[in-house]
Amino acid sequence: MTDLSKIRNFSIIAHIDHGKSTLADRLIQFTGGLTEREMTEQVLDNMDIEQERGITIKAQTVRLNYTAKDGETYQLNLMDTPGHVDFAYEVSRSLAACEGALLVVDAAQGVEAQTLANVYQSIEHDHEIVPVINKVDLPAAEPERVQEEIEEVIGLDASEAVMTSAKTGIGIEDVLEAVVAKIPAPEGARDVPLKASLVDSWYDPYLGVVILVRVIEGALTKGQNITFMQGGTQHLVDRVGCFTPKRTDLTELGPGEIGFITAQIKEVEQARVGDTITTVKGGASEPLPGYKDVQPVVFCGLFPVDAADFEKLRESIAKLRLNDASFSFEMESSAALGFGFRCGFLGLLHLEIIQERLSREYDLDLITTAPSVVYRLQLSKSKTEDAKQIMLHNPADWPDVNRIDVIEEPWIKAVIYTPDDYLGSILKLCQDRRGIQTDLTYVGGRAQVTYELPLNEVVFDFYDRLKSISRGYASFDYEQIGLRQGDLVKMNILVNAEPVDALSLIVHAGVAEERGRGMCERLKDLIPRHLFKIPVQAAIGGKIIARETIAAMRKDVTAKCYGGDISRKKKLLEKQKKGKAKMREYGNVSIPQEAFIAALRMGEE
Repeated sequence: MTDLSKIRNFSIIAHIDHGKSTLADRLIQFTGGLTEREMTEQVLDNMDIEQERGITIKAQTVRLNYTAKDGETYQLNLMDTPGHVDFAYEVSRSLAACEGALLVVDAAQGVEAQTLANVYQSIEHDHEIVPVINKVDLPAAEPERVQEEIEEVIGLDASEAVMTSAKTGIGIEDVLEAVVAKIPAPEGARDVPLKASLVDSWYDPYLGVVILVRVIEGALTKGQNITFMQGGTQHLVDRVGCFTPKRTDLTELGPGEIGFITAQIKEVEQARVGDTITTVKGGASEPLPGYKDVQPVVFCGLFPVDAADFEKLRESIAKLRLNDASFSFEMESSAALGFGFRCGFLGLLHLEIIQERLSREYDLDLITTAPSVVYRLQLSKSKTEDAKQIMLHNPADWPDVNRIDVIEEPWIKAVIYTPDDYLGSILKLCQDRRGIQTDLTYVGGRAQVTYELPLNEVVFDFYDRLKSISRGYASFDYEQIGLRQGDLVKMNILVNAEPVDALSLIVHAGVAEERGRGMCERLKDLIPRHLFKIPVQAAIGGKIIARETIAAMRKDVTAKCYGGDISRKKKLLEKQKKGKAKMREYGNVSIPQEAFIAALRMGEE
């Protein structure tokens, strides 16, 4: 058992690409957690996608033993957290398990949106924050300016900020010394009922569900019967240990320590992030505060390109679900796309990652329908049903229009940081997306704009557009602020007077016409010609708001007539006319798969 005063729990927080994971790797290397041979680039980010994109998706912990200059050996528990807003809840749980944080700021870039968002989160948990200015070896580095910026913008004293370069290994020892000196030791009594916070859980094919815990009070040992206070399930602990990054078994985890346990759990679902673990007998009376269920925000349909792959898709999604409890799915069928699943995600990055993993790890070709968000509808009473409130995930389930009293849609508060040159075009983008500007300030030579935006306007391609307008310099961070009433309508797309359910969208009444027109124009180019005219229409309820016509293919039926009377030609043409009319009646238009994909890739090109 390690003395409490010798334990330091800290996490590394920073903006994307400021060097969190690289710094973590150097700290592991310096303290001898891995030998030179075992060192790889990006030790902690072990998923392919993480390595390629340079982002962290899952929080990781490492236990390091460091002998400081005062001759004492300290146990350092380092948590590498995801920096992205979609995983904000996981980050908050990881931070709740620590007492302090290293704030890494890039010496060339300075303070950015995510830096601030994560710092504020860290301050909420009463953390001791140690500023670290990274990448000082770069030619563009301006550490003094960044020091001032940290003091100005965040309000932290940065006079003692540690100057490092994680890549070259400058100042790594200074970082460790600063951790030992400035971050407080954890508190917690040993001889009280067990309380441990569940920081993260994932599925391991050999061990079942591995749970990352931080023991607050009491001790966790092998063979204990434990219960999850929010989940209500009971399990037997069969392994206790920690990561040094290698998996190391221990006999117990004492107060203040971070490690992992396995308890023969098969479903990640049972081990929800943020839950409190206690013993079955003589356990704690109330759980730790701060637990909340993670709610998916963005929904979209996933369909296999080849209908025969449906079973494979079902298996793959179920396996992914083992690894990621925040992802939800249910069966869905569509007339145009066949069988598939309606999936819920935490945000757009999450959607992208899951899609990527499905196509990579399980080799699937998928069609994704347009992402939509969850709407709340108040319905008035009908002859058969009372008035009620429903949550709408899928545009296909849109109720009778006469019953809808109020439609509410989710809104977000977005904070955008941008260099001054791009401010005008960014303001215009937010204006076009029905944004309401609430604030505009300047922070150290950059503009900070705060907007309130409807989430369904952001879901499509807002982020990509923002990046392309600002040449990649603008950063964007958002949080949800609840539901607001909106003037929304369901827009159907009709091809040859038949509605196509996979293309229906829920849009704001003000932009419906424009969207409808754009959709029809796009489909006109995508659907091949048939022997009869095909109207492509966009409709709201019974009202057509846009129309395009795909011309018929011409077939010369009079080619066989040499000379003779004109009436023969006329007769043939009349016959053709009748045939076309008949065909149109029974004609079914085949819409190619590519057309769906291209039409759903909305965007204001």
